[in-house]
Amino acid sequence: MGRKAEHGVDELFVRRWSPRAMSGEPLTEAEVLKLLEAARWAPSSGNNQPWRFIYARAGTPHFERLFNLLVDANKSWCAKAGALFVVVSRKTRDDGKPARTHSYDTGAAWMSLALQGTISGLVVHGMEGFDYDRARTELAIPEGYQVEAMLAAGHPGPIENLPERYRPREVPSDRHPVADFAFEGSFTAPASKPPESKEGGENKAKS
Repeated sequence: MGRKAEHGVDELFVRRWSPRAMSGEPLTEAEVLKLLEAARWAPSSGNNQPWRFIYARAGTPHFERLFNLLVDANKSWCAKAGALFVVVSRKTRDDGKPARTHSYDTGAAWMSLALQGTISGLVVHGMEGFDYDRARTELAIPEGYQVEAMLAAGHPGPIENLPERYRPREVPSDRHPVADFAFEGSFTAPASKPPESKEGGENKAKS
């Protein structure tokens, strides 16, 4: 794959990426519910659980409604998706007070779903390329909820299922090193670097 972790994390985090090539085989209800079960156990502030997922499996009457929300570029490869999801978050708590972390918590639920997809051998790809306003109207999303994103999921398919322009991009992307986004004590202080080991200069992760 070409990716390499610097600090000894579980390989699941490195294996997860966002391919586009899918087979067109519909996901079963059980496969969809397994993804959503993973999202269910995400952490949230005050156990508010603000995430909501509106989904449609390929081959069902609902699929076209979600598919038509996508921009044309995403339609070109999502036509082979096994299911589509619209991700929504509730902006308030049960007592009506603002939920400051509703998007943050819903992002945790989406990541849990994506990791379960990797474990299950599925493609899971999040996206913002769709009509947010139409999603609210056509999916009857009430006031007090924020439309966050869409995602496509499905069984892996051959790269030939993708439009030509996407094929060179069907490889996992790398990530910035931790030192580029983590700061110890203040925003301008870089994160501490791990000490070099005596065996060849690489830090050895503890199990």
